[in-house]
Amino acid sequence: MAITPIKELVDAAKAEITSLSQEEAETKVAAGEALFVDIRDPRELEREGRIAGAFHAPRGMLEFWIAPDSPYHKEALATDKTLILFCASAWRSALSVKALQDMGVENIAEMEGGFSTWKKRGAPIETA
Repeated sequence: MAITPIKELVDAAKAEITSLSQEEAETKVAAGEALFVDIRDPRELEREGRIAGAFHAPRGMLEFWIAPDSPYHKEALATDKTLILFCASAWRSALSVKALQDMGVENIAEMEGGFSTWKKRGAPIETA
């Protein structure tokens, strides 16, 4: 059995999810319509910085933190706001948005380009 190449999985996920441009995402968050959810590893946040106000939900805990019946549920993620997920380069976030959609989460999107593009375009970041 051959393993599906990761790029194919990401492309398939992106075909079924909402991807917002960096500017669209930033505008929705600024308007109070959305919440940035940073799914990067804690070491990435320490090394690269973070977007101010973004909720940190490590990829490995995301489904557990979203599910209301989970003992690990985080109330901050139980919101009517659109959850805009991002990682470093929008691969993990695409797969994560697809997984959450499959769970029944409707108010969900990802930010194109991820944190690396955010940083490259000079958008504001916080460093430790």
